[in-house]
Amino acid sequence: MSVRELVVLGTASQVPTRHRNHNGYLLRWDGGGILFDPGEGTQRQMLRAGVAAHDIDRICVTHFHGDHSLGLAGVIQRINLDQVPHPVTAHYPASGQHFFERLRYATAYRETVRLTEAPVAADGPIATTDAYTLDSHRLSHPVDSYGYRLTEPDGRRMLPGKLAEHGIRGPDVGRIQREGSLGGVPLDAVSERRRGQRFAFVMDTRLCDGVYALAEGCDLLVIESTFLDEDERLATDHGHLTAGQAARVAAEAGVRHLVLTHFSQRYDDPGLFETQARAAGFTGALTVAQDLMRVPVPTRHL
Repeated sequence: MSVRELVVLGTASQVPTRHRNHNGYLLRWDGGGILFDPGEGTQRQMLRAGVAAHDIDRICVTHFHGDHSLGLAGVIQRINLDQVPHPVTAHYPASGQHFFERLRYATAYRETVRLTEAPVAADGPIATTDAYTLDSHRLSHPVDSYGYRLTEPDGRRMLPGKLAEHGIRGPDVGRIQREGSLGGVPLDAVSERRRGQRFAFVMDTRLCDGVYALAEGCDLLVIESTFLDEDERLATDHGHLTAGQAARVAAEAGVRHLVLTHFSQRYDDPGLFETQARAAGFTGALTVAQDLMRVPVPTRHL
């Protein structure tokens, strides 16, 4: 059975706390897994969350601040130690190539797995598989930062009533799907478009065009909300978002499920982030992320 869910490994910003590890997020997408922003301690959080190195086939790093990338060394070495049987691809800002190399070869180990380096230098598609297209968009932060967006290809939903009306049954259902028409009946007459699901991952950034492009129409949006609204000036100065800003983006973009994360250690009441997000006008499903929680991708619209 296919699984589409977000496994939250860490939710702290620059400084971890007793209850929040540095960043780390695994998106399970059917049989694959994308690890986003493995901060320090990610390997241990994977163990606690029941995530194996074998679950990872792609790594996406938004930028090279330590809370988003210091765990790369341990994760890459664990992938090799466990002799993951499939290739793994790593995406990260091209301007940080030297940081990636330092982390990849931080200590001695035996390389047993093919790790493909695929640095990102511009907006647009960076990977296409049968299951999804992965795009990147530049964000606004003191260092080069990119967000990532996964889009499933649109499909078709067969309509039993229309099939019966045209006398199409059994093997002919598969035939009209493959050939596009059958006996003068076009596929559109017995089916409807099924919109592909969409996921986006937006970390350290001010408000910018890239944030909106990534969030547009998402079923699940994971977005930083480092600060509360009363500290908006501080957020802007340091290249971050507030809870209210993140929620307004989600509301304008038509997001179905919003996940707020990457919280500053200065706040001790997570409920305030939800309160401010709701006050900003977001009415969809809302999760204030906690370490080790799992957030399912919303079921499809019927």
